Amino acid sequence: MNMQVTNVAAPTPPQSLEATGLSMVMMRDILLKTMFRMNLQLVSEISRVTALPIPVAQELIDIARSQKLLEATGTLHANSGGEMGYQLADAGKARALDALGQSEYYGAMPIPLDSYREQVKRQSIRNIQMTRQQLTSAMGHLILPDSLLDHLGPAVGSGRSILMYGPPGNGKSSISNGIRDALGDKIYVPRAIEYSGQVITVYDPIVHSAAQASVDDPTALRRSSNRFDNRYVMCERPTVITGGELSLEMLDLTYNPTARTYTAPLQLKSTGGVFIVDDLGRQAEPPQKLVNRWIVPLEESKDILTLQSGEKFEVPFDTLVIFSTNFHPNEIFDKAALRRIFFKIKIDGPNQENFLKIFAMVAKKKKMALDEKALVHLLKVKYPTIDNIYANYQPIFLIDQMIAICNFEGIPYQMSPELIDRAWANMFVRDEKIAH
Repeated sequence: MNMQVTNVAAPTPPQSLEATGLSMVMMRDILLKTMFRMNLQLVSEISRVTALPIPVAQELIDIARSQKLLEATGTLHANSGGEMGYQLADAGKARALDALGQSEYYGAMPIPLDSYREQVKRQSIRNIQMTRQQLTSAMGHLILPDSLLDHLGPAVGSGRSILMYGPPGNGKSSISNGIRDALGDKIYVPRAIEYSGQVITVYDPIVHSAAQASVDDPTALRRSSNRFDNRYVMCERPTVITGGELSLEMLDLTYNPTARTYTAPLQLKSTGGVFIVDDLGRQAEPPQKLVNRWIVPLEESKDILTLQSGEKFEVPFDTLVIFSTNFHPNEIFDKAALRRIFFKIKIDGPNQENFLKIFAMVAKKKKMALDEKALVHLLKVKYPTIDNIYANYQPIFLIDQMIAICNFEGIPYQMSPELIDRAWANMFVRDEKIAH
């Protein structure tokens, strides 16, 4: 797929401890906890795991040594390019255990929230240039009316919220996924961020697909051979898809009382990407309440999160939110909420011509020959019974049903009026009273 890639400015690696923006005590404690938990000894390993350039990791080790928390093992490791090894002194072990009692977080140094804000601006979803060609090629597998792309294009290009509504089974979810595929460029996601001494983990392999890591070369003479700050992971723009399971607490910071660390909520993980709320109206929470939770973020491009202590703080909100529902918007929202959702796009069922195109495309893919008699029977006998209302899911449903019947009867794949009748009977449930 020929996607244009926007050149997002990479965060530069810190050239000194000071440049990390973190307090010396926090960095020293993370170093001790990491060495303790992972039994690390070599600067190159410590550099990789803490995501600091080698010279900066060395600087931190030297400070911990001067405080008698680390000591050199006195052995040069031959298999690691003659590197000096380090280990925790007794005082270092005691400090590591003490620090682990306050927070179990170890590993990559976090990014201070203020630095993260700057990076979010550099890679904002609103900087995306979406062309018709990009959107069309990402939606290539869907048969959509041109007028739909006329509405979708500007909506996606603006990076503002979108509400897609219309009868079920017409591809709202597939369109949401197509939008995600059309974005096509890469951004930098922090492994963790720091606010007020608290660490919040952000990078999540389930949400973020890592594109590449930049590794520091221990033999390089330059201060750092990294192309970007390794406390970030270079990723595709993230996509979070939630459905009926979405609840309001999923949009809050998650605190793990055992590890005493925070995990970013879903909308923070989706920063720079897309957040899809599928099947709005199927959640336990009323849709109006869910949308109210998004109002401030959507209007002000910032979200408010709360720490265990009750302290509230602002994080950037830079996400294309797509709501998708089978209900009419007026049934589930008040006027104020609707006004705040920038684009409202109705996704309707196909007309007869597009329905036939989809039917033919699915049949070809499933190696089922088209049969004129069967099609005439479907259009002239069956569809009039449901007022000729076509839906995108129906061709796949009917053809899969006919394949299942052919497999059961032991006959080659085929379609006939009789098979259409049998498949049709499974598509709808008859209204009837069942005696209990």
